[in-house]
Amino acid sequence: MEQILELSYALDTFYFLMSGALVMWMAAGFAMLEAGLVRTKNTTEILAKNVGLFAIACIMYMLVGYNIMYGDAINSVIPGLSFLLGGDNATAAVVAGGDGAPYYSNMSDFFFQVVFVATAMSVVSGAVAERMKLMSFFVFAIVLTSVIYPVQGYWKWGGGFLDQLGFLDFAGSGIVHMTGAAAALAGVLLLGARKGKYGPNGESKAIPGANLPLATLGTFILWLGWFGFNGGSELKISNVEEANAVSMIFVNTLLAAAAGVVGALLASKIKFGKADLTMMLNGALAGLVAITAEPLTPSALEATLIGLVGGIIVVAAILILDNKFKIDDPVGAISVHGVVGIYGLIAVTFTNPDASLVAQFIGIAAIFSWVFITSLIVWAIIKAVMGIRISEEDEFEGADQSECGMEAYPEFTK
Repeated sequence: MEQILELSYALDTFYFLMSGALVMWMAAGFAMLEAGLVRTKNTTEILAKNVGLFAIACIMYMLVGYNIMYGDAINSVIPGLSFLLGGDNATAAVVAGGDGAPYYSNMSDFFFQVVFVATAMSVVSGAVAERMKLMSFFVFAIVLTSVIYPVQGYWKWGGGFLDQLGFLDFAGSGIVHMTGAAAALAGVLLLGARKGKYGPNGESKAIPGANLPLATLGTFILWLGWFGFNGGSELKISNVEEANAVSMIFVNTLLAAAAGVVGALLASKIKFGKADLTMMLNGALAGLVAITAEPLTPSALEATLIGLVGGIIVVAAILILDNKFKIDDPVGAISVHGVVGIYGLIAVTFTNPDASLVAQFIGIAAIFSWVFITSLIVWAIIKAVMGIRISEEDEFEGADQSECGMEAYPEFTK
């Protein structure tokens, strides 16, 4: 019996680690997607953001963020404060058996959780692209990954008041994706639009990205990584029931993304008369974000319909935020992760009988309000102290030179 328990522990730990590695691979997806959707002169800087934010997230979550999210709390709203990682599980605790016995390594849990934090911060990167100071972005990354994200994460995944209320978010449509979008929105509102994005009468002007093959590759990388994102959130795979659950999650994740592509394709064809590749790419991500809040309880057909609607919603959201509200988001991150993240949280009630629409709306309001308000304050402080926007001249020349002193494609730009 002890050997069976140890084997189960090893298998679940290994699955957790491999799922985390897949989510870590999503960092490459975000980097390639964003590098493809910005202009050539801003490519190096967006890549530096993605590498830097990932490193910062890992360090800050280790120092304090993980303990805020999962440590001893003051109450159901206010988490506790402690630093550094604790020890791992002893063999005796594992083989003791019972429902309270740990079934995966504590270090594997940290590894899986930290790559989620980096994902949330990656959402911010694309929305503020082409006009934000690199070091200002990194300062904000320190605060988001160490405090802002962990506090709202504690409210649900750490056993706080949203968890007690019955708010459901299986793998993070709200806790990860809407959080990143809310922080991005606060930054974009203070940052303003790129020069030349809007005409004298407020009309939106398209600013095409430099490398659509790269953006497409990034989307496929994200799609692959999302199997770890959603599948790993089941936490176990070492028995028949859990293995079947993980398989269902993989299938629903796949189908929701596929349907998101089709939804965005149809919407863009109706709106523009042509198949817009960038909308199709965002449609895939929208389908993934939509199913993330509940990838287990839907049937395959229901997951497909959830993703299809997400793909349609994201096209409408991108156009409305751009044309009506003049929110300049070069990669559509606020629409994909924010608007569709909210839809995904509501869609939980379509298939999960334990879900409450009231609890879902309370969760949406609590997470969005906390992240948006705190992010707005932090962005405002950074703006006052060191500035958040590069100069107009530097923006014209490109952030690559002003922020990094090098170009991604020197043969083409010299």
